[in-house]
Amino acid sequence: MRELLLRKARAVVTMDDAGAELADADILIRDGAIVAVGQGLATSGEVLDCAGCVVTPGLVNTHHHLYQTLTRAVPGAQDAALFGWLTTLYPIWARFTPEHIRVSALTGLAELALSGCTMSSDHLYLYPNGSRLDDTIEAADQIGLRLHATRGAMSIGQSKGGLPPDSLVEDEAAILSDCLRVIDAFHDPRPQAMIRVAVAPCSPFSVSRELMRDAALLARDKGVMLHTHLAENDEDIAYSLEKFGCRPGQYAEDLGWTGPDVWHAHCVKLDQSEIALFARTRTGVAHCPCSNCRLASGIAPVRAMRDAGVPVGLGVDGSASNDAGNLVAEARMAMLLQRVASGPGAMSPREALRIATRGGAEVLGRGAEIGQIVPGYRADLAIWDVGGVTSAGSWDPAALLLAGPTQIRDLIVEGRRVVADGRITTLDLPSVLADQRRLAEDLARAE
Repeated sequence: MRELLLRKARAVVTMDDAGAELADADILIRDGAIVAVGQGLATSGEVLDCAGCVVTPGLVNTHHHLYQTLTRAVPGAQDAALFGWLTTLYPIWARFTPEHIRVSALTGLAELALSGCTMSSDHLYLYPNGSRLDDTIEAADQIGLRLHATRGAMSIGQSKGGLPPDSLVEDEAAILSDCLRVIDAFHDPRPQAMIRVAVAPCSPFSVSRELMRDAALLARDKGVMLHTHLAENDEDIAYSLEKFGCRPGQYAEDLGWTGPDVWHAHCVKLDQSEIALFARTRTGVAHCPCSNCRLASGIAPVRAMRDAGVPVGLGVDGSASNDAGNLVAEARMAMLLQRVASGPGAMSPREALRIATRGGAEVLGRGAEIGQIVPGYRADLAIWDVGGVTSAGSWDPAALLLAGPTQIRDLIVEGRRVVADGRITTLDLPSVLADQRRLAEDLARAE
């Protein structure tokens, strides 16, 4: 039996149904699960002093491209919209090897962990030079974060009117075959699962209608979730209307891409009928505010989605379109953009934090296991030291998104300390960053 007691937290933000916030509270963890929350708890195991700290559920990242941490701030892509940005970067990504995929994933996951993230999705949709989804899964296993690894794909290259070079696209039969391989090898349906797998064709403009339909059939046969990009910007809408004769939401519905086992990234340009469709079918959305700003895609109608009942989580998106992978900063940006779009009362700091924790867990199908600090849930927790300069003078320490740190003191995943006193415990981060710099410099010199 393995026990850990978090003692005397200044505030415990439970994210339970009542929105309870407990002062001077303890959290008792046993064998990776929360067994008690209250005051005066005792243990014969390890004790972690949390005085002066706020404890929240671990943040959940519902959309990322971890491989992109090697291509931040690339000249030529810094000021482009989505399609131009992609065509600039595809030839660089085509030179990646399994080492690039693994090292960039370690770097991105470390950055997420330091920002309070305990579980991330990753959308890997290109596999150059022998790269496999296995490379990202290996990185997540090494660092100790939960990963919802999605087997992405592209099948329409430039010779067929697509955006990516032909060297980056795959045969559709081979795509489906590898989806089956990684699901059978890695997907864990258990409540305490560290690795789950989803099926994720990159976007409606990078694969065929047939692959979208077949992917949905395969995923439901295997009992896994579905993910793709949808309605990201005006170009995306125009493409759908021209090529498919309908809006993206209708295209998704026609091909089986709605339901509680589906989540779509971005959805910046959903209209009211599509929002109603997603609410009715419980189709999830990964909201990526910083990337949407960086690529000038627009402000997603998150207030309207939430009011209608659409499940919404947060995503940092790729570090080539965000330039960062800080999930608590993403939550703050989500709050601020909804206020810009709909007024100062459009989103509170607590609602944005709820989207970043419980909301993300629900979007990824883990809402009964993760995202709340209540007995029976898995012990995935972020511990924020609010005694520093960023919180100095704050009247409300639990309002982290208004006046709080952007890095955690400690991170607990499945009851284990992945971050202790601001340091990753599970890998030699300076060595990883040295590899990251070497690989990025080599890529830049080859341009």
